[in-house]
Amino acid sequence: MADEKKEAVQAAPKKESKKAEKEAPKKTFKAANAHDYKVVLTPVITEKSMALLQNDNKVTVKVAANANKVAIKESFQRLYQVSVDDVKIVNVRAKSTSRGGRYQGSISGYKKAVITIHEGEAIDLFKE
Repeated sequence: MADEKKEAVQAAPKKESKKAEKEAPKKTFKAANAHDYKVVLTPVITEKSMALLQNDNKVTVKVAANANKVAIKESFQRLYQVSVDDVKIVNVRAKSTSRGGRYQGSISGYKKAVITIHEGEAIDLFKE
């Protein structure tokens, strides 16, 4: 009889602990504040930036002219609640144009950041 109980215990599948079943806990970030909205301005929507978003998990955004990489990373994480792996910054130069061949104009320069999001995470820039 004791042998039967031992066999039944050995034959029963082992239950995994709840900790093992759960994947890595989701990171939580502080709530966004007014400063974050002044640092990260708007997404840049071009064919190249959309391809980067789909293929390489990189988001391209316009940022404040005085923002640095650390400020951009922290603000982006608080705004979108995702982990940021890398930030690249580019100063886009202003361009002069002629409108209709007669009128001179200019296109403003701005600072642009290409932000790499952690593997397995995603954001939706177009919620509305």
